[in-house]
Amino acid sequence: MTTAREAASVEGVPTHSVVVNHEEQYSVWRTDRPRPVGWDDAGFQGDYEECLDHIERVWTDMRPRSARPEER
Repeated sequence: MTTAREAASVEGVPTHSVVVNHEEQYSVWRTDRPRPVGWDDAGFQGDYEECLDHIERVWTDMRPRSARPEER
């Protein structure tokens, strides 16, 4: 039996999205659920692994924004 999650993935429908908070920390969130408070859409959707790959490419400084030195 195929689950709804597997079917969506097979049909090419994005099952997850990348979200980002005010500290520029990234996470993967299911597209069928409302985003948690304080997290915004980062503009990328795909399956879970694609979202993780995207985060690995864009999140180059793991420190929260408030802990980074100020840019000049």
